[in-house]
Amino acid sequence: MIGLSDKNATSIIPLKKNYNFNGKEYSFETGKLGLLTSGAVTMADTEGNMLFTSAGFKTEWLNEKADFFPLVVDFQEKFYATGLIGGNRFQRREGRPSDNATLTARLIDRPIRPMFPKWIINDTQIMLTVLSATGEKDLGSWGVTCSSLALLMTGAPFDGPVAGIKVIMNSDGSFTSDPSTEEEANAKLNLVIAGTLDAITMVEAGANEVQDSDMLAGLEFAHNIVKDICNAQLDFIKDYKEQFGIAEVTATFNKPDESLYAVVKEFLTEDKMEVLYEKGKKEFQKELDKLDIETREFLTTKGHIVDSSAGSVWDSCTVSDIVTIDANEVWSLVYKRVKEVMRKGILEKGRRLDGRAVNEVRSIIWETGLLPRTHGSALFQRGMTQALSVATLGGPDDKLLSQWMMPESEKRYIHHYNFPPYSVWEVRMMRGVGRREIGHGALAERALVPVLPDEADFPYTMRVVSEITTCNGSSSMASVCGSTMSLMQAWVPIKSPVSGVAMGMIYDDVTWDYKILSDIQAQEDFLWDMDFKLTRSKNGITALQLDVKIKGLSMNIFKEAFAQGNEATDFIMGKMMEIISETSKELSPYAPLIMTMKVPEDKIRVIIGKGGENVQRLEAEFGVKVSIADDGTTTLTAATQEWGKKAIADIENLLWVPTVGYKDTWVVVKIIEWVWAIVEYRGKQSGMIHISKLSPARISNVEDIVKSWDEVEFEVIQVDLAKWRVGLQRKPSDEEVKKFEEDKKRRDEEYAKKKAEREAKKEEK
Repeated sequence: MIGLSDKNATSIIPLKKNYNFNGKEYSFETGKLGLLTSGAVTMADTEGNMLFTSAGFKTEWLNEKADFFPLVVDFQEKFYATGLIGGNRFQRREGRPSDNATLTARLIDRPIRPMFPKWIINDTQIMLTVLSATGEKDLGSWGVTCSSLALLMTGAPFDGPVAGIKVIMNSDGSFTSDPSTEEEANAKLNLVIAGTLDAITMVEAGANEVQDSDMLAGLEFAHNIVKDICNAQLDFIKDYKEQFGIAEVTATFNKPDESLYAVVKEFLTEDKMEVLYEKGKKEFQKELDKLDIETREFLTTKGHIVDSSAGSVWDSCTVSDIVTIDANEVWSLVYKRVKEVMRKGILEKGRRLDGRAVNEVRSIIWETGLLPRTHGSALFQRGMTQALSVATLGGPDDKLLSQWMMPESEKRYIHHYNFPPYSVWEVRMMRGVGRREIGHGALAERALVPVLPDEADFPYTMRVVSEITTCNGSSSMASVCGSTMSLMQAWVPIKSPVSGVAMGMIYDDVTWDYKILSDIQAQEDFLWDMDFKLTRSKNGITALQLDVKIKGLSMNIFKEAFAQGNEATDFIMGKMMEIISETSKELSPYAPLIMTMKVPEDKIRVIIGKGGENVQRLEAEFGVKVSIADDGTTTLTAATQEWGKKAIADIENLLWVPTVGYKDTWVVVKIIEWVWAIVEYRGKQSGMIHISKLSPARISNVEDIVKSWDEVEFEVIQVDLAKWRVGLQRKPSDEEVKKFEEDKKRRDEEYAKKKAEREAKKEEK
């Protein structure tokens, strides 16, 4: 802020303005926080969400030899924003950024970075901090808008404004902007776009198999809101400039010396470039290096490069009007010439580096089940690019718990993407998971979520790891295909297979000519003006990622790109289905068996037992993991089906409620005072029987009939569930009944005889 000091800092009057975007109220405010940074703004809504963003633009102590734009974007989630203490028990503070924060930072970087001029080397930092949040809304799309507005305040050569917005398509086909997480969960299409007043520049989408027309309608709806947000930024920055002023800053560039480009262009003819066509990745790089060396030698012979060991330019060259450049500058001229020729060949002749047609996909090979001990595996190879995808199944307790600023959440499907250095012919240290790997993994995960089986039908937790063993472009889409195949091989009943393809486009803003390229390879990666990755099932789009470098891209071009992308994904899907057309019929013998049962909520405590004793016993006796949800859904993860069924039977015994008339064979476990027998039945439940119910004959001791650990058939004659008392009677054997009847007959006969004798004596008297 211009003229800031301790004397006037407390008297600054903040600038705050309110705006309406698609029927929702928002505000921009500056001059309250971050007074020393180059630009700072707070964006808020009426629900209590606040995102503070600072932008720093460094003008001194720069690395003038930098060959890239040193822009850093960090998105910071704060536990306090949602009223949480957070962290672990030993360190109650935020740790490393969550995957969500990393993905959000990438999302913001992608549309912001291209808005700076080429060759700029000023260190630039954007820090976004969530100060307050309801926990019911993702603020990532706000970050694009806030970053743009903060950068406009810095005076940096930023070609803004740029704005971001999240939009969903509801089940009825209507659209909602800036939705809640609950609304997102029920959406057919979840779309984040960034753009300028005249173009869409970035898209991230997850979709529940929507049609191209739905995607195009969502893009158009979202871009109209983006235009409103861009105009709001222009309005706000106008007032900001009047109130606070915008400092003049010096932008520093490390531009290559192109004074000899015409000479290089004349030397590097199109005929010389023929050596670059239809070469493998390594061979292409070798030929490119040769062209660089030949160009250096040519320029040296012409006196344009002076040997530094020969002394000064004046000592080694007497012709003062010869233009000279540093030898290190030659590569940039060669690179520019190669790009020019490659783009011309595609635009004018449809000729690609590897000889394919613009809509042609590289050859594909595949293999499933190549890892014998894993639950599912597949190798998907397109050209040189290989993705080895490995699926692992687990129980409900294996779900991924996410602890960050938002309320804790669970994921039952996890996709991880690994990109080791050997995959691209490199040797370097590995320093953990990079942002690129997290981003590609999230894209592949998003592509498959819509086709996964419902948890009620398939209670497994699923993790897929895609190891990129060789890469020549489009590895993220190869991992989508490999993951689909590995899940199917792992017995996962996905609703529909998914394939993916990376597309590119080259555009001439003078002639308006363009070519869309299917399945781009690494050597073409530096040529494109639009790059998008598309994943589809047979029913529609499941995910989309798009980046655009040019302005004024019409919706018709998007439509054509989708159509060509669909042709490519259909071709790839056909190749995938040749090897695995349906889900495996059998579960891997090394995978856990998961069985579920529904338990009444009031009976959950019965399964758990006192202090969890029943769960502990089940896990110890049967080697199972027991997971009980709040609604009573009980899941058992067992090593084998046999032990799983035994555990289910044990739980059914625990839940069994006796009824009068029920008969079964139970075990006598205890004798009490010679008149009571305690029996155990259906696992650990018990009942009691009085001596009078053991035999039809009168007995004086329970042990005359039964002894401890005898197995005896009993019948339920009384049930008191309030006190959990179950009255039983023993079913006598046939011999006992016969003997009892004979004894009774004998007693009856003796009684009748004695009675007759008494009657006779009475008559005599």
